[in-house]
Amino acid sequence: MHWLRHRGWLALAAGLDALGVCLFAAWIDRERAGFLSTQLGLLAMLVAIYLSLGWLFGSFTLVKIRRLRWDQLVLRLAITSATTIATGAVLGWLLRAPPEVTLLHRGSLLPLFTLAALWSGGVRLWLRRLAHSTQQDPWIIVSLPGEQEAIRAEWERIGALRTPSIHVLAEGCSQLESRPGSSGLALSQGVLNQPDGLDSCSRILAEGRPITSLALAAEKELQRIPPRWVGDQWLLFSDRREQGGGSFERQLKRYADVMVSLLLLLLCAPLLAVAAALIRLSDGGPVLYRQWRTGLQGKRFEVIKLRTMVSDAEEEGEAIWSGPNDRRITPVGHWLRRTRLDELPQLINVLQGEMSLIGPRPERPELETDLERCIPNYRLRHWIRPGLSGWAQVNMPYTSTLEDAELKLSYDLFYLRNGSVWLDLLILLKTIKIVLKAAGR
Repeated sequence: MHWLRHRGWLALAAGLDALGVCLFAAWIDRERAGFLSTQLGLLAMLVAIYLSLGWLFGSFTLVKIRRLRWDQLVLRLAITSATTIATGAVLGWLLRAPPEVTLLHRGSLLPLFTLAALWSGGVRLWLRRLAHSTQQDPWIIVSLPGEQEAIRAEWERIGALRTPSIHVLAEGCSQLESRPGSSGLALSQGVLNQPDGLDSCSRILAEGRPITSLALAAEKELQRIPPRWVGDQWLLFSDRREQGGGSFERQLKRYADVMVSLLLLLLCAPLLAVAAALIRLSDGGPVLYRQWRTGLQGKRFEVIKLRTMVSDAEEEGEAIWSGPNDRRITPVGHWLRRTRLDELPQLINVLQGEMSLIGPRPERPELETDLERCIPNYRLRHWIRPGLSGWAQVNMPYTSTLEDAELKLSYDLFYLRNGSVWLDLLILLKTIKIVLKAAGR
């Protein structure tokens, strides 16, 4: 699971944060005998609150972002610490904690999570340095002269911590050789198409160095697969094609889709009622909006959404993307889009089997005509059922240009190759984070 390997440092940061909170709590309350036995459950709750708020406010991503600013470090940790202190104080008030429950006293909460914030800052700086010092260039990319800049730009497009070395071949694959200090060579599509490529690859493999394609190297290191690097290797995705019947994991996913959708519709019914009333009161137009989208195997279906634009947003019938500061979006629509509540009616599409909770977002057929012409391997995303949220939606902003659509497809191709119950859970957690922070488009 390539996506899991990239989160090892984040898991280590969470474990060290939890250890720090426990140690500081014991030190602050060291004069009370039997502290750990009497307040262990409460301490575990405070640790869980601190870690979950750190996740929500992005303190763990400080470990892996490409360029760390000091104000970014201080602000995220300060907000996490202050919110934890406030939550602990409110918890103590709600529970009417007696004097002997010292962990919920302000005299304990303030120093505990101030020290925890300082500890977390040190942990993140140390882990960043450790990650950079121990990180080995996993691949040397081998390309033709005309491919170098495009490869470098793609690798640096979404915050890769390190750009690998790029070796440019001037005259055929006879120059190919393994390099010490790397796992192997990642060959571009142009190099793979060289007439002497197979003989050179065999020689390097005999030396004990692995060789991979540029697409598979990107899958491991970038957690996405740029469609232009796939070339004619589309058979890499053939065993992930969603078909009738299906494996136990696919049946489990369908069961989860139905049960979670029913639960969400029940829990969110009051929110949907309020949103519907606000939409109706804002301009008197319809509450729901139906639109044709392309689904599994290219079949069309009508997606259901809460209306976020003016009623005549496409009065001329031309399909266009919604861009930043789109004047067609209503004031209520802005709020619905930021919280992604406008997507909730699509749970009906999930129940009908047209969509899944997690998968590539379905696109409009009118827009896909141009996308299929301009972006290679675009139709591969139709091999899996579209979703309410997906790997692209939790890793990049809203699509509004052809370039964005190609980037989105690179994440969809990664999901097509690596989709699993565990990756779906990660996407679900990231989606919840976006909703809680109102960070949607």
